[in-house]
Amino acid sequence: MASDVLFFLFAGFAIACAVSMVYHKNQLYSAISLVGVFISLSCIYVTLAAPFIAAVQILIYAGAIMVLVVFVIMLLNLDEDRPLNRLRFLYAVGGGLGLLLLAQTFFIFYAVMRAPNHSVEANESVGKTLSIGQAMYTEYLLPVEIVGVLLLMAIIGGVVLSRRLTQPQITLVVDNEMKQRNEEEANDGFRIAH
Repeated sequence: MASDVLFFLFAGFAIACAVSMVYHKNQLYSAISLVGVFISLSCIYVTLAAPFIAAVQILIYAGAIMVLVVFVIMLLNLDEDRPLNRLRFLYAVGGGLGLLLLAQTFFIFYAVMRAPNHSVEANESVGKTLSIGQAMYTEYLLPVEIVGVLLLMAIIGGVVLSRRLTQPQITLVVDNEMKQRNEEEANDGFRIAH
C-alpha cells in the first residue's frame, strides 16, 4: 500500500515537472524542470528495488547530462523567442503524434494489466549493483572502454569547437594601444625637442 502511494506521488511529481518543462519559454527553467523529472524517476526506481538504476539516473542524467544541456544553452546565448508563422502546421503534427502516444500508452497499460503476475525471488541477483559491475568489467569490458574513448573524443571536440583560433578583438585592442603609444612617444619627443 505504501509503495503504491509513493509511486503515484513520484509519478505525479514527474508529470508536473514534465508539463512545467514544456510550458516554460525560458530554456534554463525548462532544464531545471527536467532535473525534477529525472529526480522523480530516480525515486520511482528506488521504490521498484532498482538502486543501481536510480543512482545512474541521478549521476548521469540529472548530473552530467543536465550540466551539458545548461552549458549548451549558455553557450548559444539564445535571444527572446520570435514567433514563427511559417511553422504553424507543426501544431497539428504534434497534436496527432501526441494522440498516437496516448493511444500507445493505453495499449501498454491494457497489455500490462492482462499479463499474468509472477512472483519475484529475493535470491536473484539480476539488477543488483554487484552483478552489473562484474558484468561490465569482465564480460562487457570492450564496449565500456569504447564508450569511454567516445566520450573523451566528444569532450575534446567540444573544447576545440568552443575555442576561437583567432581573436580579432584582442589583437585589434593591442594594435590600437601600440599605435596610441607610438603617437604619444612621437608627440612627447616632438615637445621635448622644442
